[in-house]
Parts: sequence; structure tokens; C-alpha cells
Amino acid sequence: MSDAPVNSTPKRFIAGAVCPACSETDSIKMWNVDGVPHRECVKCGYADTLDARGNSVPKEIPTRVNVSGLKPKAADPNVQAVQFFPNPKLKKPSEPT
Repeated sequence: MSDAPVNSTPKRFIAGAVCPACSETDSIKMWNVDGVPHRECVKCGYADTLDARGNSVPKEIPTRVNVSGLKPKAADPNVQAVQFFPNPKLKKPSEPT
């Protein structure tokens, strides 16, 4: 983390704004952090960040690729490996060369 000061504006309610998640009116508060607008619904807790055009920036869905805290599961001691052997009676017909 850097020691640079964060330029933040006070949180303000937006008159007539409708929450995209719960459809409540007048429950959205907005603020800027370092010039990036953020909004949050005080009724349902929905929060997102807006881009320069005012469109919502979707959060990346957590997957096993982008989440670093996932740990592999321990092997189940009751599971045994099975090895298959080819059946010599089921030979493929050889092609004439």
C-alpha cells in the first residue's frame, strides 16, 4: 500500500436514483475516490463503480483461476486408483500396406 493521500469526496444521496438491484428509489449514495465514481444502495447493499461514460463496471466473477486463496482438496483415503488393461482379444484389424 502506498502512503499517497486518497482524494475522496463526501458521500451524497442522488435524488430520484433507482437501485439496479432492488429497484428502490432515493436509496443510492455516490462518491468519488481519486476521480473514480462509486455508488452504493443503502437498502440492499448493492455497490459498483462507474466508468467515464457513467456505465457500471462489472466486477470480475471469482473463479478458480483468478482467486488466489483456493487450496486444493486433500485426497480421500477411501478412493483407490483403477488401471485399465487392453483386452488382447479385441485387436483392431490391421490395414493392408
